[in-house]
Amino acid sequence: MDFKTLAEERYTTKIFDASKKIPETQVEELKEILKLSPSSINSQPWLFSFVSNDEIKNSLAEASFFNAPKIKNASHLVVFSVMDNLERFEKHVEDNLAEGSINYYKQFVKGQPAETTITWLTHQVYLSLGFFLAACAAMKIDSTPMEGIEPLKYKQILNLQDHKVLFAVAIGYRDNTDKNQPSINGKSRLAVDKVVDSIK
Repeated sequence: MDFKTLAEERYTTKIFDASKKIPETQVEELKEILKLSPSSINSQPWLFSFVSNDEIKNSLAEASFFNAPKIKNASHLVVFSVMDNLERFEKHVEDNLAEGSINYYKQFVKGQPAETTITWLTHQVYLSLGFFLAACAAMKIDSTPMEGIEPLKYKQILNLQDHKVLFAVAIGYRDNTDKNQPSINGKSRLAVDKVVDSIK
């Protein structure tokens, strides 16, 4: 299937079929794909938490406002976090990045206010979200990206250190009654000429 068709058919799932689980082989493949996500200077400042344990998933659901039913019925919840301990991030840069990337960090990033640097790191995690949603669509896995969560409670439940929770994605398989499916409700998007400016 071509990518445009995948984009047309992908949608934010509102109702998941709780009886269907993603095969472990595909979950492992998604982990490998996330590992390959692009980031500025290959900074990779992220942590991806795959949650399938029902007890933990339900606890996270209770910290997710109106998104709770989606999380409870989804096969997995993937929590996206950014490294917010800059001392640890600097060590990560020194230990794992190429010389050119290290030099870029030292020249253009290091020394900026901490908030500015963490915002830049956060942007890299959002790049991985687009990558992940496209991968799910290609694998016929339904998904729901969510910022409607309580990040501090997520951090406590997952016992995360040196990372800030940004958002989560419920993944699994749609319930056939989900009226948000493009085949039932269509997709609402602006016309190309309203969002794309062609400069020739």
